[in-house]
Formats: sequence, C-alpha cells, structure tokens
Amino acid sequence: MQNHPDYQQLKSQIETWAHELGFQGFGVSDVNLETAGAHLQNWLEKQYHGNMDYMHKHGSKRYRPPELEPGTLSIIAVRMDYMDTSLTPYESLTAQPNKAAISRYALGRDYHKVLRNRLKKLTQKIAQHIGPFGHRVFTDSAPVMEKAIAEKAGLGWIGKHSNLLNSKAGSYFFLGEIYTDLPLPVDQPQSFHCGTCTQCLQDCPTQAIVAPFQVDARRCISYLTIENHGPIPVEFRKAMGNRIYGCDDCQVVCPWNKFTQDTQEPDFAPRHRLDDIDLLSLFQWTEAEFLANTAGSPIRRIGYDAWQRNLAVALGNAQPTTAIISALKDKLDNCSTLVKEHIEWALSELT
Repeated sequence: MQNHPDYQQLKSQIETWAHELGFQGFGVSDVNLETAGAHLQNWLEKQYHGNMDYMHKHGSKRYRPPELEPGTLSIIAVRMDYMDTSLTPYESLTAQPNKAAISRYALGRDYHKVLRNRLKKLTQKIAQHIGPFGHRVFTDSAPVMEKAIAEKAGLGWIGKHSNLLNSKAGSYFFLGEIYTDLPLPVDQPQSFHCGTCTQCLQDCPTQAIVAPFQVDARRCISYLTIENHGPIPVEFRKAMGNRIYGCDDCQVVCPWNKFTQDTQEPDFAPRHRLDDIDLLSLFQWTEAEFLANTAGSPIRRIGYDAWQRNLAVALGNAQPTTAIISALKDKLDNCSTLVKEHIEWALSELT
C-alpha cells in the first residue's frame, strides 16, 4: 500500500464514493465490540437463539474483528434503504387474512447480492486510489455484529426491538461492512432516542421481545418462518396470522419510521406481485414455480417445504372459502410429512 498519511481526507473520499454507489449512510467504527459481545453471551446463555447454532459456534470471532480478519484496524459501515412507501402498507395486509404478509425487505432481489456487489466496487475504488490494502466485505454474512458496528459507526442506535434505528430514516434499511487494515478515523455513536416508548414490546404478535433489547428468537415469527426448519409450534400458529415470511410488526409501530426514506434501488422493487397477493395464489405454486419465482430472492433459501408450511398455517388463519379448503385437501396426499401436519392443522381450524 502506498503511503497515505491523511486518513481523514481518505475517509471523506470513501464516503463520497459510497453515496455514489447507492448507500444512504456511511460511518467508521473501531474494532472494540466487547460490550456487544457481553450482551451476545447473555442472550446465548438464555437460549434465545433457538436452533441458530451459528450464533455461538464462532466464539469470540464475532465480537473481536481482528480474530476473524487478522490486521483489521477499522470497520467501514454503510446503510442502504429498501422501503417503498407507495406499496400497499404491510399493516393493511395483516388486516386482510386472505392476503400474504411478507416482510418488506424480501419483496425484491436478495439484498446480500446487491450490497456485496456495491461493497466490492467500493473496495475497488479505494484500491485504485491508494493501491492494494487489506479488506473483507460482509452483508449479513459470517460472524459479524452488524448492528453493534453500525451503532458505533454513528449510523443509528439499537432500539428496544434490537433493530438499528436512525433518526432521519427509521429502520427499513440494510447494513454492510468492510473490515479493513486502514486506520480510518472513527465516528461518534448516535445517542439513544427510544425514551420511554415500549410500542414494539406491546405490539409483537407473539411477545417475542421479552424485555428491552432482548428478543427470544424461539417466539419470533421471523425466526419461526425463516430460520426454523421444523414445525411451527402450535401455540404460535394463530398469532402468526397471515405472516408467511418474516414479520415487520415491531417496525410498523415504531414512531421513528415516520421518517422512512424511500429506496433509490430498483432491485428492491417487488417481484411477482409479492407486495399484495392472495395466500391461495402462492400456495398453488408448484415447486418448479417456487424455484423460478424466487430466483435471486432471499425467500428461496427457506425452500419449498418451509414455504408450504408457512402458507398452510396462514391459510388456517384465513377466512374459510371452498377454494382454500379444496386446495389444502388436494395437497394432503402429495406433500412432505412436515407440510402435511400443518395442512391438517389448517383444515381443523377452517372446518
């Protein structure tokens, strides 16, 4: 790497490039995440991670960045907004039991691909400017404490629902990081602005936010519909309503989301009418249609069985129609044991 003593100037240049590449937020964190690490250990000890074994198997690498990527001196953190406020509001979908409520982040192209591609372009611009340098990019990948890093980099504060909040943009955004051996000047964290508000705790459909900053994943609809590969526990099926992939309720009720910034990224536009579509239409997708329609989408990673499982539960919570009952019965003899259990539950609810 060429000598580049003015790291403040370099940081300003990197921020300019980041905005040019479509990131709405930029900041730099140091590598001391010990406080976040202690919070993580406490969460793990309470078994709140459910079956997400990857949350503990990397040990201290998660909160000691130089252990994960030797030589890391600072971390570039970025934000990219994904919400389109002109879409049918999520809360109006959850109020229509025969519609599908899909977490807004998952309607378009897989954010991992979008952000990773932009982050790589950002590292290329830096290398063109200063020569080769040590770095590694992350987007919700590998054992990286994204929200803790973003908080230290001044991109927002971690709210009581454990999501990152920004005073000018709410919480509908993705985060990305570059671990680097550049000693860039770090930013000041934002102060905490949730005050006495506990709206997210009150409105969680399954009371998964068991205390401020403490989410029990085993109760969380996002975990149950995405990370969980087994049955949906019976005690949470009614509360799931028509939420078939993720859950946005804690964000919907957050007062800070009145400042939501509309996305500037066409790749996040909804595909296959997923922003406003009937549950029955989705349940009738064949496996081939599921794979084709979710190509390049984050939804694809849960697989067809989990998709059918989630839809069966949602249909069990729908307003009964002859078409829904027929569709459920038609699938009974041509599905996995997992899906069959949920179809049988749905039919018992509907009939």
